[in-house]
Amino acid sequence: MNIISTLSVLPRLPSELARLEELAYNLWWSWHPEAQQLYQRINPELWEKVIHNPVKLLHRAAQADIDRVAGDAEYMASYAQVMAAFDAYMDPDAGAWFKRTYPERTNHHIAYFSAEFGLHEALPIYSGGLGVLSGDHCKAASDLGVPLIGVGFLYPQGYFTQRIDAAGQQIAEYERIDFDEAPASPALDAQGRQVLISVDLPGRVVYARVWRVQVGRVPIYLMDTDVERNAPQDRELSARLYGGDREMRISQEIVLGIGGVRAVRALGYTPDAWHMNEGHSAFLGLERVREMVQEQGLSFDEAVEVVRSNTLFTTHTPVPAGNDAFGFELIDKFFWQYWGQLGVDRERFIAFARQELDWGPQYSMTVLALRLSGRHNGVSKLHGRVSRDMWKFLWPDTPVDEVPIGHITNGVHTATWLAAELRDLYARYLPEDWLESVHDDSVWADIDRIPSRELWQVHQARKQALIDLVRRRARKQYLRHGEGAQVLGSVDNVLNPDALTIGFARRFATYKRANLVFRDVARIRRLLDDEKRPVQFVFAGKAHPADEPGKALIREIYGLSQQPEYAGKIVFVEDYDMNLARALVSGVDLWMNTPRRPREASGTSGQKAALCGAPNFSILDGWWVEGYNGNNGWVIGEDREYKDAQTQDEADALSIYRSLEEEIIPLYYGRNEQGVPEGWVGVMKQSIISCAPTYSTQRMVIDYCEKYYMPAAINGAAFVADDFASVRALVAWKRRIGQNWHEVRLEAARIDGTTLHVGETVDLQARLWLPASVRPQDVQVEAVFGESRGDGGISSPAAVPLQEAGREDGAILYRGAFTPATSGKLALGVRVRPNHPLLTSPLDFDHMRWAQRQA
Repeated sequence: MNIISTLSVLPRLPSELARLEELAYNLWWSWHPEAQQLYQRINPELWEKVIHNPVKLLHRAAQADIDRVAGDAEYMASYAQVMAAFDAYMDPDAGAWFKRTYPERTNHHIAYFSAEFGLHEALPIYSGGLGVLSGDHCKAASDLGVPLIGVGFLYPQGYFTQRIDAAGQQIAEYERIDFDEAPASPALDAQGRQVLISVDLPGRVVYARVWRVQVGRVPIYLMDTDVERNAPQDRELSARLYGGDREMRISQEIVLGIGGVRAVRALGYTPDAWHMNEGHSAFLGLERVREMVQEQGLSFDEAVEVVRSNTLFTTHTPVPAGNDAFGFELIDKFFWQYWGQLGVDRERFIAFARQELDWGPQYSMTVLALRLSGRHNGVSKLHGRVSRDMWKFLWPDTPVDEVPIGHITNGVHTATWLAAELRDLYARYLPEDWLESVHDDSVWADIDRIPSRELWQVHQARKQALIDLVRRRARKQYLRHGEGAQVLGSVDNVLNPDALTIGFARRFATYKRANLVFRDVARIRRLLDDEKRPVQFVFAGKAHPADEPGKALIREIYGLSQQPEYAGKIVFVEDYDMNLARALVSGVDLWMNTPRRPREASGTSGQKAALCGAPNFSILDGWWVEGYNGNNGWVIGEDREYKDAQTQDEADALSIYRSLEEEIIPLYYGRNEQGVPEGWVGVMKQSIISCAPTYSTQRMVIDYCEKYYMPAAINGAAFVADDFASVRALVAWKRRIGQNWHEVRLEAARIDGTTLHVGETVDLQARLWLPASVRPQDVQVEAVFGESRGDGGISSPAAVPLQEAGREDGAILYRGAFTPATSGKLALGVRVRPNHPLLTSPLDFDHMRWAQRQA
């Protein structure tokens, strides 16, 4: 038989259900369980098979199933309710937070660039925390009505599906995404054509199509280089997330940054603010500089100032090796034709992002991002401090605590991560509009009103749902391994619903120390084998395909889970995705996190668990440094660093065992007459009340708007006004100040040895000599005081301006007073720094002179 063609025959949606297709292409459904149920009820088995993808389900459902639900009055009532809620949400006149707060800026846009977006398991273009955070950021922006647009890649092969073979080896499988069955549609220009952009790579032009993924009110535009006009190797350029060699990596980042800006322009946007989420997209700043040099006639320095004025850079990486950097030979190969378009030569182009590393100088994407942004932040309070220390070399004369890198602690999207059963329970006791104000502490106070028995029953139901999911996945895995009836029968004994269940799920990297709890195997086995108070562990997570030590950790944990003495008590669940993550954070009793401090920038999985009532048991790193209050979970180890890794591992492991044996296990198994662990449920409630509002992306995005986006938009508008008059003046001022700054001299009267009491005042005097090109109004003289550090520096510095008080022998005199409000050993210095109203921050211009002591 000869087949002349194949056809795809799709079911026909009756007119009364026609909008199911419209809804399927807006990921609003991904955080509204009632919308997901519309698709699930068509065919529950198919819904699981298509990985909860409504577009694919509508393509593959049987016509009989469609007709059945169309004739079901209860289904049609649910459909009407969901579509009414969707229409109310999407109504442009809806009173979202942003419109109420910034009514004049609702038609102004913020461009948010990220290498990955974790929106839902139906669109597997994310690898882990960074992508999920980006997705949650966009969802919260949508809820709040923030006019944000996302820019990234639509990887045709996504991130890999993880399979664990019988030996515990991670196998990475890639499945091509069929765009016809993905919740993505072509991004169209004003003429109705799919946007196609191009970038120059060595010896060729590479093209990328642009796709649109609608996330509530927020569009995300994703580029794809699988275009017929491209060479075969370039069609694969965007195939996989974080795949390939260094040339592939820099090519991807050129498409993301430079191509992303061109896509934004082709779509007709002129963003008021730009946000680089990690350094992968830093080339966007260069492309914006090129635009202004070529199209506006600005100099390189002037264009850089304009770009910096309205650009924010968020760093997520607390270790130098985790920041992308490229050898100069690659930069030469990829940019030799580009730097001339910026109005600079190779030497200046290289120097602009140069970083000296242990293995030699590199072109650093993080340095480039910091130089091309006027606002910078880490993703937790501790990470902000770590980042200031890591990048202080860019501000060499500035005390490390004053390095202009702030922080906004990450959060999670409440509606995405809160299990439907818990959402229903919370809704019965919280205010009616609680989901619209999840960042408000007062909204969550009524969690205390939930009867302990009710909360415990819902938690137990979620725990059983997790166990059922784990058993289904284990059965599929064993069938794939070719196991016999005995092993398959053992699946029903995997996990005990009555045992204290501890979850550990994250990327498997060595610094996360997944095996720390097994440092003393005999001690942990006693806990696992305790028949009266048993403990069990559920592990999940992927290692990067090139991370052999990470894959070895998976083999170790999986190997333990297969030993007869640990069977069913230690479980490694393969293919950690958002679906499994939702089940884990709402189904385990306790969430454990053991990173090597201070390597965790923030972490958000523990925030999701806390939202669902699973207390955290974690190292004091990332967000938990701020989140732990003494009543909402437990800490592992101490709030300090250690002399070496071995010492830290030993101390932290002992802390784990001690806390489990003496506090956690006794509290969990202390039951009242109804079988409810009242004390444990009390910790669950405290976890929800204390963490849910503070660590929501609603709070996080509001912080970004108030602290960074709106100031950046205002600053950027000022810089382009009047044909860039302000920026031209600022650059001329910087040039004038910088040329002769080396001639600035400052002396201050010595007050060493002075003993004060709190509230007493000491007078300060300084003498300043300025070159003719620098005027007194160009500078600020100030006293800087703070805690005295052992290395001669100042911790937690505060500045007090000194006032001009006359002239003497060619010097300008300054006087002021210092009144300590607290006792202790203080350090005091006097400095002069450039001062201009258009500087993004007072320390934005890295010129500073510290006073010498007067004889």
